[in-house]
Amino acid sequence: MATVILVRHGRSTANVSRVLAGRQAGVRLDEEGERQARAAAERIAAVPLVAVVTSPLERCVQTAELVAGAQPGAAAAAARLRVEERLTECDYGEWQGRAISELAGEDLWGTVQRQPSAAIFPGGESLAAMSARGVAAVRELDAELEAAHGPHAVWVAVSHGDVIKAVLADALGTHLDHFQRIVADPASVSVVRYTTGRPFVLGLNTHAGDLSWLAQAPAEDVPAGDAVPGGGSGAGAGPDDPAGPRP
Repeated sequence: MATVILVRHGRSTANVSRVLAGRQAGVRLDEEGERQARAAAERIAAVPLVAVVTSPLERCVQTAELVAGAQPGAAAAAARLRVEERLTECDYGEWQGRAISELAGEDLWGTVQRQPSAAIFPGGESLAAMSARGVAAVRELDAELEAAHGPHAVWVAVSHGDVIKAVLADALGTHLDHFQRIVADPASVSVVRYTTGRPFVLGLNTHAGDLSWLAQAPAEDVPAGDAVPGGGSGAGAGPDDPAGPRP
C-alpha cells in the first residue's frame, strides 16, 4: 500500500506568457513558481519520503530539487532525485510554443476538450499515449518502491498538468475522456494510495494543509484495498476523516 504524492511543477515563464511550452528547453519557474514550489516542499517535509521522481524538464527538476531539499535529516538522503522520462510533458508537436489563445481556435481544440482519448497532436503524441506511459510509470514505480521500502512507503512524483490529470483519472477509475474535469494547478499536491484491490485518491489539487497524517500507517482491521463503510476513523482514510487531507 505505497502512497504517491503527485506534485505539478510551480508556475513557469510559459504559464505566465500563456504559451504551450511542451518539451521546449529553457522553460523555468518564475519567481512566483519558485515560491509555490517551496510552499509545497515545506508541506511535504512532514512526510519521510523514500524517493523523489521527476520529469526531466527543467521546471519539474527545479520543483523536485526543492521538495528533496526540504526533507530533514536522514530522509534527505533517501529523497535524492531520480529522473523518469515517462513523466515528461506530452509531445504537443506543432502545437508546441504557440499561444493558447491561438490554439483555442483550432478544430483539434474541441477534441482535446470533449474527447481527449481521440486527440492526436500534429507531429506529436496522442493524449491516450501520454496517459498510458504516465500511468504505467507511476504504477510501476509505486510497486517497485513498495517492494524496496515496505507497504507504508511514501514517495513523490513531480510532473506536468496533463500527465497528473491522467494519473488521477486512472486512479479514480474514470475514462480519459473525463480527465478534463480534473484540475492540477501549478505546485498543487494530490495523493494516491495504491493497494492490491484498487487505488484510493486521498487528496486532489491541494495547496495548503498538514500532510503529516501521511506518515501514519493505514488502519489494518480490514483487508488491504477494502473501503470501510461509513468512511472509517482516520489514518488517511479520506478527506472526510479527521486525519485526512485538508484543502
